[in-house]
Amino acid sequence: MPRLHATERMPDTLRGAVVALGNFDGFHLGHQAVAGEAIAQAKAAGKPAIIATFDPHPVRFFAPQSPWFRLTTLEQRQRLFEAAGADAMLVFDFDASLAATTAEDFIAKLLVERLGISAVVTGEDFTFGKGRGGNIQVLRELGAVHGLGSTAMGPVMDEGGVISSSRIREALQDGDCATATRLLTRPFTVAGAVQHGDKNGRLLGFPTANIDMAHYLRPRYGIYAVKGRLPDGRVLNGAANLGIRPSFDPPKELLEPHFFDFSEDLYGQTIEVEFHAFIRGEAKFDSMDDLMAQMQADCDQARAILGN
Repeated sequence: MPRLHATERMPDTLRGAVVALGNFDGFHLGHQAVAGEAIAQAKAAGKPAIIATFDPHPVRFFAPQSPWFRLTTLEQRQRLFEAAGADAMLVFDFDASLAATTAEDFIAKLLVERLGISAVVTGEDFTFGKGRGGNIQVLRELGAVHGLGSTAMGPVMDEGGVISSSRIREALQDGDCATATRLLTRPFTVAGAVQHGDKNGRLLGFPTANIDMAHYLRPRYGIYAVKGRLPDGRVLNGAANLGIRPSFDPPKELLEPHFFDFSEDLYGQTIEVEFHAFIRGEAKFDSMDDLMAQMQADCDQARAILGN
């Protein structure tokens, strides 16, 4: 599936598309409802279906020192959008130029003139344009002037309220993988290249595949039951430590999955680590023997969780 950028003219074969417009970080149940409506409208009209996203997230542009909070990378969103049935992914590169674009220019010059979009589907709380000057009412009114159709989708809710990326982030920061998985419709997953570490795990008999968390949200520090997905498609069960490794100096934040019954070299390979269940918080141990005994207990618990 192609990845397009809003700074470029839309290819002729995709002009006239119906676009799901939003940030869609995480692509959770609420996002899927917006995308599903856009894809259904496109199919009914015989037009291309495109799912759009913003990168970086506008919050990172306006507050670059804010903690990392992304649930998905662009690469992960692209795969999710394709699986949902989109014909292309459209990236709005959020920079000073886009931030200064008025709501009217966003609609007339960007969506209609440059991208040739025929209709958009958004969440009803979507805002856009300089100073967030545009909302769904502005989109309806100005869009109608320029021949752009628009549909606003209400929130998707469950017994806990509105399904949102914020709720998912809060669940992960509480170590509540079950809620995050349910709202996302899949486990929270970190993708990254395996890097060389201090080899502490290997010396203790629990070799790990060390991954930098980069721009991802940091879930609650601690031990998790995880699954690893390798580039060749294999899936491995394991236990992972996420945190600063308080039993070792100096502190260093890493995601360190140990995969059961696996000894192959993964250095340099990009793997995915799925968070299935929180086991315990990080702790500092008085001796390496105590640490090794706890690591074995953690692995036994992770095996039991993933086996079920």
